[in-house]
Amino acid sequence: MRRVIRTTSFIFFLFLSTCSEENAPVSIGVFESMGTIIHVQPKIAVATVKRVFDRIDNEMSEWKHDSFLAQVNQSAGKSSVRCSEDTVKAIALSLSIAKSTKGAFDPTWAAMWELWDFKEPKIPIDQEVRSRLQLVNWKNVKLTQDTVYLTDKGMMLGLGGIAKGVALNEARKKLLSEGVHDFLLQCGGQVLAQGNERIIGIRKPDGLRNEIIGTIAIQNQSISTSGNYEKYFVLDGVRYHHILDPRTGYPAKGMKSVTVLSENAALGDALSTALFVMGTDKGIELVERTEGVEALFIDSQNVVYKSSGFYFE
Repeated sequence: MRRVIRTTSFIFFLFLSTCSEENAPVSIGVFESMGTIIHVQPKIAVATVKRVFDRIDNEMSEWKHDSFLAQVNQSAGKSSVRCSEDTVKAIALSLSIAKSTKGAFDPTWAAMWELWDFKEPKIPIDQEVRSRLQLVNWKNVKLTQDTVYLTDKGMMLGLGGIAKGVALNEARKKLLSEGVHDFLLQCGGQVLAQGNERIIGIRKPDGLRNEIIGTIAIQNQSISTSGNYEKYFVLDGVRYHHILDPRTGYPAKGMKSVTVLSENAALGDALSTALFVMGTDKGIELVERTEGVEALFIDSQNVVYKSSGFYFE
């Protein structure tokens, strides 16, 4: 029995150039939040961006016992919980995406998470997976203007697939209000570029750290990638990765990576996961009818597909 465990924190996008600053020294600040490293350019914007990320993390992390989200999970099947406006909006957007993707993205996936340990190669028992699947249903999340209620005991919300995008949106809003109009933010597999156009390299799945399949120019947009090479283990020749299909409880099949281009960073964050689960045919169909969104797909055979408005070199 051969066991391989891989976890990577590589940047999915390489900042290749800033068009108006090609000969200027790059000033990049770095801090840690939401379990990952955030890169900020210019460096002077770090303090503002960090305050935003830490606030969103404190509100929306299911792992912080006093967060709004943790309180919602602890009160599942018992009572509703009063939450911040940003938390309710993030959950509402998650539910909207769950509806449009027919459950390929589902914030109640968190009921499955502890069954899968990507630090140790262990496949959960099928009976356990089926049992937990009964708790995964976005339709059982009830919202008011300021409260959240999970109808069934044992249900859990997880916003890991959208919270970083929410933080990027909020950081952009805050920086613009402070008069900072040209900046670049990178968080895990997502980049937000505001102001000058940036050329971004898209990482080749299973390639070397700096190996890319092409580049794309972005301006006042976010670009987000979900890939099966971020967290995974290989057991008996089969790769089990962290992008679970909420409808089956097992890692989604058929894709290596999906990259989404959008103005709304939260939408792009969630859709990169949802489209990975949906696959090329249904995924491209959804993208083509969603305004302001484009996507690139790389399937398990390394075949590249893209929506009609995704242009890269």
